[in-house]
Amino acid sequence: MKIQNYINGKFEDPIKGGYIDNYNPSIGEIYGQIPNSSKEDVEKAFEAAANAFPSWSNTTLATRSKILSKIAELIKGKLDFLAEAESKDNGKPISLAKAIDIPRAAANFQFYANAITQFSSEAHESVGLNAVNFTLRQPIGVVGCISPWNLPLYLFTWKIAPAIAAGNCVVAKPSEITPMTAYLLGEICNEAGLPKGVLNIVHGLGTSTGQAIVEHPNIKAISFTGGTKTGAHIARVAAPMFKKLSLELGGKNPNIIFADCDYEKMLETTVRSSFANQGQICLCGSRILVEEKIYEKFKKDFIKKVSKLKVGNPSEENTDIGALVSREHLEKVKSYIDIAEQENAKILFGGNKVEIKNFENGYYLQPTIIEVADNNCRLNQEEVFGPVVTIMSFKTDEEALYLANDVKYGLSATIWTNNLNRTMQFSKQLHTGIVWVNTWLMRDLRTPFGGAKDSGVGREGGFEALRFFTEPKNVCISYE
Repeated sequence: MKIQNYINGKFEDPIKGGYIDNYNPSIGEIYGQIPNSSKEDVEKAFEAAANAFPSWSNTTLATRSKILSKIAELIKGKLDFLAEAESKDNGKPISLAKAIDIPRAAANFQFYANAITQFSSEAHESVGLNAVNFTLRQPIGVVGCISPWNLPLYLFTWKIAPAIAAGNCVVAKPSEITPMTAYLLGEICNEAGLPKGVLNIVHGLGTSTGQAIVEHPNIKAISFTGGTKTGAHIARVAAPMFKKLSLELGGKNPNIIFADCDYEKMLETTVRSSFANQGQICLCGSRILVEEKIYEKFKKDFIKKVSKLKVGNPSEENTDIGALVSREHLEKVKSYIDIAEQENAKILFGGNKVEIKNFENGYYLQPTIIEVADNNCRLNQEEVFGPVVTIMSFKTDEEALYLANDVKYGLSATIWTNNLNRTMQFSKQLHTGIVWVNTWLMRDLRTPFGGAKDSGVGREGGFEALRFFTEPKNVCISYE
């Protein structure tokens, strides 16, 4: 299947006619092509967005809300179709796409359909001066949204929904590795009656298409989710141009397990937080730190549970772990496993590629547990982003906190304990943007989302996203 760019409400071939092969990770074969868009395609998308902006930014909140709600409704109505497309394009189990990815994409639009009607500004009466100040929150104009391959429609819509809800028009680029559901979203937007030019989707490589969006002089804000190295590059380009930036980057998240936890709940959740979506979630707890008192028991029980996970065809409902997203990514993840021995680490389970009958060329890998002796090893310091976790023990609260914070990333952390004092102290002292206590990936879309240190700049979610996609303007009125 050859997909097209979505510009000004129409589907169009790339101006220069170039295409990129799109692979099905489950079989390791090409199943389609996507546009290799050029600077000229981005300019055409920008012009469509710029032309649509005066009208869209003055469209009533009620109308914007109604259109976003309609998009949400259509996504929900196409659940099976979109889940199948996501699974085929990404390699994730279809059961996961049905349960998480597609429902969350619908929820993103529905949440911002409601949130924009409740988004308010401030007013200040200057008592004694006969003056009043109030703040306008106005849309920025044309904004750029660039999303990753791990949760394709889920994270694509997480950016687009608040941007257009706030009255902006968008030039968006999905990952070239997983473009299909973004392409299908264009059809849904037309069906929902989204005006032409409000959303424009250009496909292509980050180094060319993405670069053209980031360096465009009149795209005034960039929302990006992806790798820290790419985020740093975007910042270097965008900062001298004084663009607004939201960068949601990598993670190396600690999962801190104390002996006083609800053990069975912890064990069940830790399997999920380690290997959901083949470990290809920036929030996965990839460093498991276990109190020494229960370390040996945990190690034994964790291996036993992980060994029961089924690696298989993503289209089968009982598959727990599907294919990794690409051959290149599979090799990258495997290269980290291969350095375990030289890092004085021990592979406790997994570590091997998996061959699935009738899917022999697919990108499959066993869930892998590696015991490490030193937090400074590469396995604990670098983002692997695959079905690989490390485990190590700690003796005291102080040691656990030190180990948790001793990385350059600071996206999320999970704590398992029933000690309230410890919960409060760790929640304050962990250098992360998100802390989960006795749970994982429990999301309330009203809350701010983002990380500290090398995990990014800015926050998404709730009113934080609407603030990012608007500019505040103070108005002061003096009266007699």
